Amino acid sequence: MFSRAVDGLQVAVREADRPGVLTLHEVPAPRRLAPHAVAYSAEVLKDGEEVATGRFVVLHDPDGQDGWRGDTRVVAFVSADVEPEMADDPALAEVGWSWLKDSLDGRGAGHQAAGGTVTRTASLTFGLVEDPQETNEVEVRASWSPLHAADGTLDLGVHLLAWCDLLCMTAGLPPVGISRLR
Repeated sequence: MFSRAVDGLQVAVREADRPGVLTLHEVPAPRRLAPHAVAYSAEVLKDGEEVATGRFVVLHDPDGQDGWRGDTRVVAFVSADVEPEMADDPALAEVGWSWLKDSLDGRGAGHQAAGGTVTRTASLTFGLVEDPQETNEVEVRASWSPLHAADGTLDLGVHLLAWCDLLCMTAGLPPVGISRLR
């Protein structure tokens, strides 16, 4: 059953790929966390510059694990550059978490036991370059247990697409099919 769910991920990867904007790659999955796993990384480019990265890992243990409330767990990470004003906004953490919930709900990605953190950082680099350089980022680290359909199938593709939506939102890109107004 898990192999069929992984096949659905491959279909979603083709659907999510936005040449020149969002690129997905399968990467080695962690081996010690569950008997079965698959992982993807992604980059978002804006005007040719990388503005966001992420990792999406699916762990599957037919026996389940404590805390998962199911046999499958998605572990996701997103990091994106943001404007200094956004990084300074104390509400950014709550907004970042709402982006995750909206992405999952918007794709109909049924889930339970969601948890995670949203971190906003502002860093100033000294000594390595002539002028100090400031970077501002938001990071969303989350995990959730996808729900099986009534017939027992598991559609992991909608979870991957929701994660891609989250990645694009954190990078300030509109969802697929929606144009940015000028």
